[in-house]
Amino acid sequence: MEKKLKIAVIGGGSSYTPELIEGFIKKATEVPVSEIYLVDVEQGKEKLEIVGNLARRMVEKAGLDIKINLTLERKEAIDGADFVITQFRVGGIDARIRDEKIPLKYNVIGQETTGPGGFAKALRTIPVILEICKDIEELSPNAWLINFTNPSGIITETALKHSKVKALGLCNVPVNMISHVAKACGVEMERIYIQFAGLNHLVWGLRVYLDGEDITEKLMEQLTSEENMTMKNIPALEWDKDLIKSLGMLPCPYHRYYYMMDKMLEEEKRQSASEGTRGEVVKKVEQELFELYKNPELAEKPPQLERRGGALYSYAACNLISSIVNNKKDIQVVNVKNNGTILDLPENVVIETNCVIDKDGAHPLSIGRVPARIRGLMQVVKAYEELTIEAGVNGDYNAALQALTIHPLVPSTGIAKKILDNILAENRDYLPQFFK
Repeated sequence: MEKKLKIAVIGGGSSYTPELIEGFIKKATEVPVSEIYLVDVEQGKEKLEIVGNLARRMVEKAGLDIKINLTLERKEAIDGADFVITQFRVGGIDARIRDEKIPLKYNVIGQETTGPGGFAKALRTIPVILEICKDIEELSPNAWLINFTNPSGIITETALKHSKVKALGLCNVPVNMISHVAKACGVEMERIYIQFAGLNHLVWGLRVYLDGEDITEKLMEQLTSEENMTMKNIPALEWDKDLIKSLGMLPCPYHRYYYMMDKMLEEEKRQSASEGTRGEVVKKVEQELFELYKNPELAEKPPQLERRGGALYSYAACNLISSIVNNKKDIQVVNVKNNGTILDLPENVVIETNCVIDKDGAHPLSIGRVPARIRGLMQVVKAYEELTIEAGVNGDYNAALQALTIHPLVPSTGIAKKILDNILAENRDYLPQFFK
């Protein structure tokens, strides 16, 4: 008889949870789940109840025998779990809004995962992911940690460097890039293969293939006339045609923050002054979603969830879990330990790249050296990530200051220091490591 799986979802009260539940329903024949534990913290109790009840209605409508358990006890959820999925947000949406607004005060891009905003989010998240890893080591040492919590690369690297947990990081950016290319070519996603190399939210599509044929050049020409190659949470500003031509590869939507810093900053300031920062917009979207979720007649993921920006999240998560469970040996894009895959980066850091997925996890496909035109940005952002982890684990102010100082979106040490001090003051309740 096949083994039935126990899945623990940390941050179970998230508005994304119905997307995940839908994924498990679609993959029910491949991924035999017997119980899903949705875990949240006291402050998220009401949302957990609402989402949990919707999840139960979805499973019932699908006619599946999956027990949905709701709990505030993390250890109960992790105990005996086969997979622990992390999708939590320390400090909630209000902390995200602060992350966006603090840098903007100093004329610096304020974004949830990139630059000083992502840095603040990482500092708050690191102590919590380490606690979760400790629970997994103690209660389910063989479980896989599938991390979606942003900044996904940094959080996954923290887990791998500072625990014994089997951790893989996931992001929906690569799968959305594949989806966009497939749409541009008018074909199914399965026919597109992109060779990805880089970091989470800083990944490049080195080569693009349709049915095994290299279409990179053709696609570059198309991209200079298309403007919709982006995510819901990133302003869809058009790419500079000369940039795309000189790059000769596919940038990810987040590259706009680096390649078009001035325009993106102006757009952020404009949005912040009119409809509010992205976090403020998301807060309203979430309120509407939870009102929808309350409806006892609703038994499926509502289409409005697309506006939240998490498209294809469950596709990525459930595909990865299925490939591990079924030892598929197929290729997926995950955040994984470098181990010599990209020769321009340290061995022990996390990269985002194509991997063969089997029962033992993710095995990255060798990249070798990357072109100079992307090497420098990749290396400096990775150094920033390494320093951020050091700062977050040890509460090290010096490492934190260096992390922000070298980040390409921060213009000077003086501004880095002001932003850092502001972040520490505003997040004091969530940063025990800095205020021992």
